[in-house]
Amino acid sequence: MELQLSDQREDGVEPIITPEDARTAETSGSSDGLFADTVMALRFFSRLPSGDRPHEAPSLGRMAPALPFASLLIGIGPALILSLLAWAGMPPLVCATLAVIASMLVTGAMSADALADSADGLFGGHEQKRRLEIMKDSRHGTYGVSALCLYVVGLVAALGAMADVNPLAAGGVWLAAGIASRSVALWLPFRLPAARAGGVGAAAGRPALTPFCIGVGFAAALAFILAGPFTSLAALILTALLLGLLTSGWTVLCERLVGGQTGDLSGALMGLCELLALAVLASFV
Repeated sequence: MELQLSDQREDGVEPIITPEDARTAETSGSSDGLFADTVMALRFFSRLPSGDRPHEAPSLGRMAPALPFASLLIGIGPALILSLLAWAGMPPLVCATLAVIASMLVTGAMSADALADSADGLFGGHEQKRRLEIMKDSRHGTYGVSALCLYVVGLVAALGAMADVNPLAAGGVWLAAGIASRSVALWLPFRLPAARAGGVGAAAGRPALTPFCIGVGFAAALAFILAGPFTSLAALILTALLLGLLTSGWTVLCERLVGGQTGDLSGALMGLCELLALAVLASFV
């Protein structure tokens, strides 16, 4: 079964992970280099076929430098669907809706589910223990459903607006936003300890500064190549600054409300960063 950046499996049962597993995932090194780490990232962040390589315990430290390349593979299919359908003359909002559906199928709707769980937990509980309990619950409450709906509507609106102006730009900017958001979201497990001992998020460990920075550097380069031709340097710099502010604010919020990070909180940050990047860049396309 493929892993996701979430603290629960699809069947709602939290995986049993010991502190030793977490430390092993945090410190283990790559045996096959960037290719093996990219495969690991594909298995962790998507449902895409990843070959028959033996399964390895997920390690964010290993995945961080390879994540931009895995994100490119994860996002290229939905981005092509968006651009090609819009280029063929299909209504922009219809194109955006179909592309978002494709993206959710590829990723298992990871960001959407994590954002809903995080909204329920952070804002539906009154103490740290209760917030973490709510996030583990597979059911969604009012905050979660509202966050989920706003996230999907925001994606469709931003992508549809760009597709109406320039179909190629819509695909390129979306691909850039997805690459950047996944790498930036690793700041949360880098900066904060796990809020609970169990869960896939804790098992994947915490990336060190060097692999995190390498990954962000690769992500920035790819995002510039993909989005740069369709917008201005000022727009890209503004987007980067706003992503930094959002990430810092989310980190402070998580630390104050739950005392650390979880897979859901990291996945939620990923979705928020993607939505923010699209909202800003859509204004400059």
